[in-house]
Amino acid sequence: MAALPVPCADFFWYLGVVAAAWWGVRAAWRLLSGARVWVLGSGAQVGPRIGKWAVVTGATDGIGKAYAEELARRGMCIVLISRTKEKLDEVAKYIQEKFKVETKVIAADFGKPAEIYDHIAAGLKGLEIGVLVNNVGIAYEYPEYFLDIPDLDNTLDKLITVNITSVCKMTRLVLPGMLERSKGVILNISSASAMYPIPLLTVYSATKAFVDFFSRGLHAEYKSKGVTVQSVLPFYVATKMSKIRKPTWDKPSPEDYVKSALNTVGLQTRTNGYLPHAIMGWVIESLFPQCLSMKLAMNGNKGLRSRFLKKAKKN
Repeated sequence: MAALPVPCADFFWYLGVVAAAWWGVRAAWRLLSGARVWVLGSGAQVGPRIGKWAVVTGATDGIGKAYAEELARRGMCIVLISRTKEKLDEVAKYIQEKFKVETKVIAADFGKPAEIYDHIAAGLKGLEIGVLVNNVGIAYEYPEYFLDIPDLDNTLDKLITVNITSVCKMTRLVLPGMLERSKGVILNISSASAMYPIPLLTVYSATKAFVDFFSRGLHAEYKSKGVTVQSVLPFYVATKMSKIRKPTWDKPSPEDYVKSALNTVGLQTRTNGYLPHAIMGWVIESLFPQCLSMKLAMNGNKGLRSRFLKKAKKN
């Protein structure tokens, strides 16, 4: 085989140098950005100075409850919105006694949108809302093929209504007041499953991708008007929804996750919220081809599906 002409060889050499320099600059920028977020981040933007009240949906368990408690610890009064009045009252009483702030509860079933948003609007009327946490969400009971999802039509309606409609409707209620004051923060809890399609959790993954895209577009529209919108994409957190009971270094408690995630507000408009999750997100988006990530997710969910069905058959 004939050798490359010298000019051609020089071209590829220069191309390699440019490519190496580009990747070096990119890696250095990511490192500096990471240090800025994970070392210097304090979440100082989030507190009573942007508004007296914080509104949290899905506020009686897991990540939602942790956001309510952490925002109360920072001195904000809390509106708790969830389905069960008894649980709301219990959490509200705990927050009032521990953090010495006002609380307000609104019982609302986000699976029934026609019945709730006028009721929620009435409950929020007149409140100076600085933070909205759109956390309420539902997932599959277990990984399953699309057409084999139990009670498919109703499940589809609930996934879309709870995971998507609630985010849009709650934003619609709260955003005008933030714009009047030219300040506010909206935190939309998406999921790491929005970073690429997750087979056997396809609809859940797609609804969370909507939340991510909606958040990023909304931030671009309103950041110049003083309103920050952040998309939060956690991997596994030890909650009832994830069915993980014991926290580990990569599956934190809701409290540890939320403290970390709030420190990224104002520094990242799209965040995994927690350093080990950020590392996992970087690996997935930068090093893994999407087809490989989807194949690994498919194989893992097949295993979970098989174990669930086997256990259900025994019972």
